[in-house]
Amino acid sequence: MGIPGWSVWIFLVLFSWQVLVFFVVLSRLREADSERRFTARLDLLDVVASLLLLGGGLLGLVAGESWFWLGLAGFPLMTAVYAVKGVRRLRARRPTT
Repeated sequence: MGIPGWSVWIFLVLFSWQVLVFFVVLSRLREADSERRFTARLDLLDVVASLLLLGGGLLGLVAGESWFWLGLAGFPLMTAVYAVKGVRRLRARRPTT
């Protein structure tokens, strides 16, 4: 059973969107506030993890070889970034004493 051709276009559109977001996040890294720069660094790692995940899927569909390992490299990175973002949000919600 073959993979439909439209799935390649879906991966390509999502990958292109993440590349655009990558450049937006890069411009946020130049801000003066250190807190916003740290948030931009977390967002940058999130975008890189998404690019790895989507790039592995896209190359797996287009190329004949297995590029599944590239997508698997994005999962631990994305998990770590979301864990750090979650801890930061929980600490921000904690009332100060």
